Amino acid sequence: MKNTLTSILILAVTLVAAQDKMQSIISVTGEGTVKIVPDQVTIRMSVENSGDDPVALKSVNDRAVNDVLSFIRQNGVDAKDVQTQHVNLNKRYDYNTKTYSYHANQTITVLLKDLKKYDGLISGLMTRGINRIDGISFGTSKLEELKSEARKLAVSNAKTKAVEYAGVLNQTVGKAIQISEQSYSPPVPLFRAEAMAFSADSGGETLAVGEMEVKATINVVFELK
Repeated sequence: MKNTLTSILILAVTLVAAQDKMQSIISVTGEGTVKIVPDQVTIRMSVENSGDDPVALKSVNDRAVNDVLSFIRQNGVDAKDVQTQHVNLNKRYDYNTKTYSYHANQTITVLLKDLKKYDGLISGLMTRGINRIDGISFGTSKLEELKSEARKLAVSNAKTKAVEYAGVLNQTVGKAIQISEQSYSPPVPLFRAEAMAFSADSGGETLAVGEMEVKATINVVFELK
């Protein structure tokens, strides 16, 4: 019986000591957003041709792709910023004429880091074999800087929230105990510009870049005094 009472007493003292050591905390989530005007664009385009002779068709398509790549290089685009996919050659059957035909397609992706060259590049490519633009997407060369700035803003936002919450309770915020990144959102265009068919003699601008935003969400646990 004495051993039991002793054990209960030790447990009670331990619980009281643990409660005394428990730390008052406040956990908040901060968000940081940075906006920037894009300074580069990725263009996805294709060379497509059709014909009855697959060998001749591939030759025609290859010549067009070669002309396109040469023109891209002439416009100062680095080789590392150009990517091609192997040609796709599809056999098709026409039930009306009972004949076969072939369709060749090769996709080219270009990262253009000088937006001022966009109109001239697209105009020239259309005359050298590009007959389909699959789309464009904007980007920025300052992504790492933007991510860092967004994180800093998120932590600052978390601190502001914590101070506001604690102030209502007539308490203050102490040092940060824990910081964790909840999420990071890749650059998102606020205004999307779609690739349109471009006429070489249309003149004027055909690209509206709008803005992009980078977001970071940070969770911070502070001491609550």
